[in-house]
Amino acid sequence: MHRKSMFLCVFLILIFTITFIGCSFQSAGSSAGQPSVNKAPGKTSSSKEIGTTKTEDGKPAAPGRETVYNCLIPEAAGEITYGNDTVSIDASNTSEGYVMVRYSGDAAKVKLQITVPHMTTYTYTLAGDSYETFPLSEGDGSYKLDVLENVEGEMYALLFSQDIQVETQDEFKPFLYPNQYAWFTQDDNAVAYGMELSDASSDDLDYVERVYLYVIGNIVYDEELAATVTSGYLPDVDRTLQTKKGICFDYAALMAALLRSQGIPTKLQIGYSGDAYHAWISVYLTEIGWVDDIIEFDGKSWSLMDPTLAAGNSRSSIKKYIGDGDNYTVKYSY
Repeated sequence: MHRKSMFLCVFLILIFTITFIGCSFQSAGSSAGQPSVNKAPGKTSSSKEIGTTKTEDGKPAAPGRETVYNCLIPEAAGEITYGNDTVSIDASNTSEGYVMVRYSGDAAKVKLQITVPHMTTYTYTLAGDSYETFPLSEGDGSYKLDVLENVEGEMYALLFSQDIQVETQDEFKPFLYPNQYAWFTQDDNAVAYGMELSDASSDDLDYVERVYLYVIGNIVYDEELAATVTSGYLPDVDRTLQTKKGICFDYAALMAALLRSQGIPTKLQIGYSGDAYHAWISVYLTEIGWVDDIIEFDGKSWSLMDPTLAAGNSRSSIKKYIGDGDNYTVKYSY
């Protein structure tokens, strides 16, 4: 069987998924309409002209995919800013699909709420003392940013609020940049490994295959973490790459970093598989559009790209973390 055909057949037999139990990081959102599939995704600023793969005897094979050597990195440019003594919002690059926020106060717990154009609110935990990046995942429109400080128990007080109007240059950019949930930089091992995989790939489809098979073949599900993880947990893609274990949030973040750093728009999705809370990804391919919804390949179209599927885990040992594998419902896209 042809290598790519074998890869596509994987999607016919993947019928279960690992749930994101316990990772209640208190985000909220809605499944907005999918972007148009007629527009080609934006590319990063620097890439090689043409890559080449090699045959077993070391001779150049057919031209390969265009490897990205400088991934997109967010910048707090300081051109458009809002805030007060403890809150800084940098909205200089909203046209690129992101906003940056920094908290420099003394509160132990601080929340950022972003209300998107369809009036759904995403809630994040701010780490504090440095700028963090958050996607403007619904594209054009009016966004409201509220920063809230914890005052007692689970009570929060509004510290700063700002409305911003967003006009994006490219609807794919929010899903190409790193953000708090899928953070990576040019110096990360995950980004370097993505370049290595890309150099060996013949095209985008081949690269997605290599990334997918690496993740499901090498990262094992961390049942201990799944049982003990607390609100506010954030993935660390290099840690996942090094330890080779994680929960579905880690799987999805690592795969998102590997794909985004190579110029492939990728949504890190949070939602439900049946009644189970879960994290997965959707991928944009120029010839196909967004790959999402269900786990199926009918010979013409793809669906859900979930990196925890078939990831070397026995169904019996992780049954308590598994949804029913169908009825995927997107709640939030990052």
